Amino acid sequence: MLDIVIIGAGPAGLAAALRLHQQGFRPRLFEAVAEIKPLGVGVDIKPYAVKEITEMGLYDAFVDISVEAKESIFYTGYGQQIFGEQCGKHMGYEYDQRFVHRGHLQMMLYKAVQERLGADAITLGCRCSHFEQDDSGVTVHFDTRLNPNAPQSVRADVVIGVDGIRSVVRRKLLPESARSHFSGLTLYRGVTVMPPFKTGGSILHIGDPIRQGTLIVYPIQNNVDDQGNQLVNWVIEQNEKPQSEEDWNQETGVKEIEHVFDDCQLDFIDVSAMIRNARECYLFPLIDHDPLPQWSFGRITLLGDAAHAMYPRGGNSVCQAFVDARVIAEKLATIADPVAALQAYELERREKVNWLVLASRGEGPEVVRRIVEERSGGKPFDDIENIFPHEEALSIFSEYHAKAGMRIPTEKETDQPTKYKSVFATQK
Repeated sequence: MLDIVIIGAGPAGLAAALRLHQQGFRPRLFEAVAEIKPLGVGVDIKPYAVKEITEMGLYDAFVDISVEAKESIFYTGYGQQIFGEQCGKHMGYEYDQRFVHRGHLQMMLYKAVQERLGADAITLGCRCSHFEQDDSGVTVHFDTRLNPNAPQSVRADVVIGVDGIRSVVRRKLLPESARSHFSGLTLYRGVTVMPPFKTGGSILHIGDPIRQGTLIVYPIQNNVDDQGNQLVNWVIEQNEKPQSEEDWNQETGVKEIEHVFDDCQLDFIDVSAMIRNARECYLFPLIDHDPLPQWSFGRITLLGDAAHAMYPRGGNSVCQAFVDARVIAEKLATIADPVAALQAYELERREKVNWLVLASRGEGPEVVRRIVEERSGGKPFDDIENIFPHEEALSIFSEYHAKAGMRIPTEKETDQPTKYKSVFATQK
C-alpha cells in the first residue's frame, strides 16, 4: 500500500483521510496548529456534499450537529421577494441540504479519523516548511516548534497539500500563486442566538450589492440553549473596505454594520436586531486566488482550498473539497502508478472547479439581486415579473446548480439552454 501524507487537518484534509481509509490506505496527517478547536461560523452543505458525507458513514452524526435546509429566498434591501426555491429533498434531490457550524463539522470528521485510523494518525503542531521529491518518493520537512516531539521530516510515496487558502505546498509548487485576488469587499461573519424564523431551515439572501451591500442569513444549530432557540449564522458583504489580513478568525464588533439593513422590512425577522445582538462577529477580506493551471507535480498534488480557493458565494468551497477527497482516493486505489493517479484526479476535477472559482468571483447566483437593483433603479417595485421574470431567474439558478454538480432533478441532461444569455460566461 502507498504511504500517503496529508498536509492539513481541516475539514478537507480529514475527509481525504477518511476516503483514503475506505480504499484501504492509512494516510498520515500533519497539522500546523497545536490544538484543533471548533473555530469558524456557518457553512452550507449542498446535496452533492451530503452524499459524500453519507458515503463516509457519517450521515447520522452530521444530522445531530446540523440544520436541514428547506428553502432559499432572495430579497431586495427593502425586503421584497425576488426569487425562491426549495432545498435538498424538498426540491427532489436524493440527499438533503444542511447548514452547520464549520467548527462542529471539523470536529465530527476529526473524531471519525481518530476512531478509524487511530489517535496517532494526526500529528499536531507540525507546520510544513519545505519538501523535495525524487523518482521514488517525497521528503517533507516540518517546523516543529509547537511540538518538539514531532518528526522534523517524513518520507512518503504521495503527498497531498490540503493546507488551506494560504497553502505552503501550493506556494512551493507554484510561487506565482502566492499573489491573492482581493475583491475590494469585506465580509462580516457573525452568529446570533434567536428564535427560529420561517421554516426553521430557511436561508435568506437580502440586499443589493450597489446601495447597501448584501446579507445572507441561515440557522446552523437547533435548540442551542435548551430553550428552543437556534444559533443563526449571518454574513454581511460591504463595499470599499480596506484589505485586512487573510484570516477567517479576526474578531470584530458590529458598530460599523449594525445600521446597514435598517430599511429592510420583513414580517418574520428583525435583521437589524439580529446583527446588534450578535454573540460574536469576525472580519474577513473577500479574497481568492486565480484558478491554477496545474495541481499535480509528480507525487505531490493539491486539494480543497489549497487547489481552488474561492469566494464563499454559492456555498461550494468545502463541498467541492469533499468531492476532491473521493476522486483522489478512487484514482489512487485504481491506478497503480501514483503519478498517473494524481494526474487523473486533476484531469477530472481541476477545470470543473476552476469554473466555480470564477463564477463565485462574479457573484455566483447572488447576481440576481444586482440584476433587480439595476433594473428597478434601486426603488421598490410593484411586480417582480415586470422587471425580472421567474423564467429568467430560474435559468440562472439552473445553470449554476448544474455546473456545481447538482443539476435540478426535474431537468434532463438533454435540456437545451433557455433563451436567456448566461450571466456567468464572461466572468474573469
